[in-house]
Amino acid sequence: MMNPKKLALGLGLTASLMATTALSQETIKVGILHSLSGTMAISETTLKDVMLMLIEEQNKKGGINGMMLEPVVVDPASDWPLFAEKARELIEGEGVDVVFGCWTSVSRKSVLPVFEELNSILFYPVQYEGEESQRNVFYTGAAPNQQAIPAVDYLMNEEGVERWVLAGTDYVYPRTTNKILEAYLMSKGVSADDIMINYTPFGHSDWQTIVSDIKAFGSEGLKTAVVSTINGDANVPFYKELANQGIDAADIPVVAFSVGEEELAGLDTGPLVGHLAAWNYFMSVDSPENDEFIETWQAFIGDEDRVTNDPMEAHYIGFNMWVKAVEAAGTTDADAVIDALIGVSVPNLTGGYSSMGANHHITKPVLVGEIQDDGQFDVVWETTGLVLGDEWSDYLPESAKLISDWRAPLSCGNFNVETGECGGSAE
Repeated sequence: MMNPKKLALGLGLTASLMATTALSQETIKVGILHSLSGTMAISETTLKDVMLMLIEEQNKKGGINGMMLEPVVVDPASDWPLFAEKARELIEGEGVDVVFGCWTSVSRKSVLPVFEELNSILFYPVQYEGEESQRNVFYTGAAPNQQAIPAVDYLMNEEGVERWVLAGTDYVYPRTTNKILEAYLMSKGVSADDIMINYTPFGHSDWQTIVSDIKAFGSEGLKTAVVSTINGDANVPFYKELANQGIDAADIPVVAFSVGEEELAGLDTGPLVGHLAAWNYFMSVDSPENDEFIETWQAFIGDEDRVTNDPMEAHYIGFNMWVKAVEAAGTTDADAVIDALIGVSVPNLTGGYSSMGANHHITKPVLVGEIQDDGQFDVVWETTGLVLGDEWSDYLPESAKLISDWRAPLSCGNFNVETGECGGSAE
């Protein structure tokens, strides 16, 4: 006969295990896939933090459909193949219902097959090169027509720029974006001789020669600007070297696509005043939604000096879209939520609403901001309305004939309007 004490202990452990299992079944797990170490930690750690804030705030509202949200954080450590392993760990091992993550396009490309194979959902919050529309991915960062091309238009039309330095980190986002920009500039009559293209590795630190080349290129009588797709912590020595060589915005303005308030927080911004960035959000935007977001963020992080930035807003938009879709679908089932997300509209932080298009890209305003002494941006130009992200560039011949529409009956990410055929789901 079993000892009564052992029987009671066994029953207690069983009840505890059952309670733990029930608790796990009653939570909705949200995966967070951002680098917390390595070269991209300077940009991505904040995105992990804002996701934790958004989840906490949603739980204060009662969760979703009566279920609390449970964050699951992993660190892919700026290691692109590791992103795929960590994505699989989140989906298969942890059973998350959705993932918010990635920064670089190479990390996103790494995880695409995992999300397609396991039929999970990724919200990608960072500007990227386009040339992609995948059923399982929702792109809440800017496509080139929501950042790069408007920034070039601003420099060309408002600043009279005629010579162009396209400087980027050596991976897919800068290379593809610059391929689009080069084609766009040449369609506007810019000569190939007036376009200088340069790539450097992640974490590049010795900028003296490259900045000297930029200075020489800009000294030949035509107004010159740098269009920067330099990513991660390489930006710090790049801007320092610009200042060292006396290049200021009046002579050769730099417009950056990966430098926001978070990156500027680590720099002496004095010599950078007047240089530019193009985003869809700046912390300096004056709106009630933004004021509330900043207050909540600084209270959550425990630092009234902590800044906000564009990819944080992209996560804010994407998270709220996902919440709304899950509420409408009545389930976290991926297929139901994917269908429910198309057409969802939620407030953005600039005072308007952003909607999810059938191509899994969103509508956003485009802003050009000028760096100020305090590390903030003064908005010097913005679009008159919202711009829907264009997944396939009109300026690349192979892409101009492609469209994406994930609604039935098309349900295709790269439908060729000339042949009437779908080229596949992951491109």
